[in-house]
This record gives sequence, C-alpha cells and structure tokens, in this order.
Amino acid sequence: AMQISRGLWKKYGDKRVIDTPISEMGFTGIAVGAAMAGLRPVCEFMTFNFSMQAIDQVINSAAKTCYMSAGSIAVPIVFRGPNGASAGVAAQHSQCFAAWYGHCPGLKVVSPWSSEDAKGLLKASIRDDNPVVMLENELLYGVPFEMSEQAQSKDFVIPIGKAKVERPGTHITLVSHSRPVGHCLEAAAVLAKEGVECEVINLRTIRPMDIETVEASVVKTNHLVTVEGGWPQFGVGAEICARIMEGPAFNYLDAPAVRVTGADVPMPYAKILEDNCLPQVKDIIFAVKKTLNV
Repeated sequence: AMQISRGLWKKYGDKRVIDTPISEMGFTGIAVGAAMAGLRPVCEFMTFNFSMQAIDQVINSAAKTCYMSAGSIAVPIVFRGPNGASAGVAAQHSQCFAAWYGHCPGLKVVSPWSSEDAKGLLKASIRDDNPVVMLENELLYGVPFEMSEQAQSKDFVIPIGKAKVERPGTHITLVSHSRPVGHCLEAAAVLAKEGVECEVINLRTIRPMDIETVEASVVKTNHLVTVEGGWPQFGVGAEICARIMEGPAFNYLDAPAVRVTGADVPMPYAKILEDNCLPQVKDIIFAVKKTLNV
C-alpha cells in the first residue's frame, strides 16, 4: 500500500512475493509457520495497527516458540510496516507499538529513522535467527536522506542492539527513535545558537536496548531528556529513565530526567489537535531549557 515493496513481485514472482487476502491472523500465521519450517519470511502489515489482529501469532507463536521448544525450533521472521501516527488517520491508526512489542521477551524490536537505518536494520533483521519487529514510519517514507558510500554497499548491515550518536554534545543528552530523532536534531540546531550543545542519540533498536551508549552520554552531559511519539505510561522513555536510575549513570545526573511523549489520549482526527498530541520541536526545546534551568 505504501509502495515499499513495489517491483518485487515482477522481479521475483509468486514463489517469493505473495499478495495474500487481507486477513492479518491468517497471513501472519502462514508466515510464522514458514519460519518454523526453515524459511525466512518478511511479513508486512499495511500498518502496525492491524498487527493487533494477529498479536497472538506474533507473541505466542513467534516470540515464545524457541524458548518453549528448548531452542530446537527457531522462528527467523521479520514483521515490518508503518508504525505510529501518520496524518489525519485518527485514533485507531495512530499508535506507536514500540513499548507494546518491546515489552515481550523473545522478540527483537528495531525502529529506524534514516534510510541508512532502514537498509542496515532490515538486512540484519532478515539474517537474525529470532523474530524481529521492524517499526517503520509512514511519514518518513517520502523523506530523502544522504547515504554514504559504505551504506550503499551490498554488504552494509547495522548490528541489532546498537544505538548511534547522531550529534555529539556536552550539555544534555537527547534520546529518541524513529521520526522524533529528526525533531531532536532540529531542536539541537536551534539550541546550539543559544550556546546549548545537545548530544542526540538515535536508539535504532528498542529491544535489546543499548543502554550503555545512553549511560556514557549521561556521564558526559549530566542531563537527560527522552523523546518519543508514543504514550507516556510504560513507554520507551520510562524504561530508559528507569535503567538510568538503576545504573551507574544515575550518580552523574545534575537534574531529574525528563520525558517528552505523545499526549496520553487517543489520537484526535482534527489536524490542530493531532499536532498538539505529538512531540514538536518546541516541546523538546522547552524540556531542555527546563532541565538545564536556563
């Protein structure tokens, strides 16, 4: 539907690209069974909101089988598709599933921001012997990103579980994933003109989470703000804050960690309300200034 797989059917034919009826429970179950039988299927949801129709297959069939079979049955499958809010699609099509799937042992969960992230993480996900949930963002599909020569090579892979420092800084750490990474970089550029240098970390992977990179940054900057498009309660930012509090970096904090999240309501349809329910650059700037008391 989003033209991400455009041309694959003509190139590879019916044996490798299967256009199924829209029955999430059905085609997800078929894909999970194929993975158990030795294939490496990539199962695409038109949006991850529809994965709720198949969440039993994703959690109980894919995520838990390796453990429940004592390691004798691997399920090397990738579940991918658009995640989070798009534009003007209201409450039932605007949820971020990073916390939902990141909660479940047995799954790996990746959340790309740039084209480099998308390519490197998809290749790593397909090669992984575990079920991987790849949470893309529909609003980023039409956004161009620069690609290095290394990233354009056929051997380019990004390790699952490794975050990237997108912008180094010394005053405060901003941690995000998916589309809000771009907002963090915009906010950092504005704040730099005012003498505040933000270190922006692109998580890339939700589970397993690279908390070591976040800790190292907090030790350097002594301040932390997390940014995400999902709801605040039990969210990705809440997990990061808990990990920092429980670990060695807590002693380096000069102020409480702050979360910038989506509003704790179902997504409204009206654009002006939708905009106010999602983190904006101004919200990140406000959180940074509040944390630094400037």
